[in-house]
Amino acid sequence: MPMLTLILLMIGLGIYGMATSRHLIKSVIFLNVLEASVILFFLRLFTSDPGAVPILNGNNGAYVDPLPQALMITAIVIGASVTALTLMMSIKLYHQYGTLDWKTLLEVEDRQ
Repeated sequence: MPMLTLILLMIGLGIYGMATSRHLIKSVIFLNVLEASVILFFLRLFTSDPGAVPILNGNNGAYVDPLPQALMITAIVIGASVTALTLMMSIKLYHQYGTLDWKTLLEVEDRQ
């Protein structure tokens, strides 16, 4: 059960960090923490302890379902793409407005 507690603590840290961070790069980092903790949560949720690797060797015991792992690999790839896109947009915002502070960016947007 301590693993689940650590995962839930990481989820809380990611949500808290995204809600309170004023810097765009810090928000991206906390988004990655949240994403990684949700992936760990799903992998922990669908892992069966007595299961074996799903390779047919004549043994008809309990097997681990490979579908959750395949879905989480897809989520990792999508998360890396979102992170790259967000960092690219951060660079463009910094070149356009000279800051990455959320409050300043929203004030500049309101003025226009």
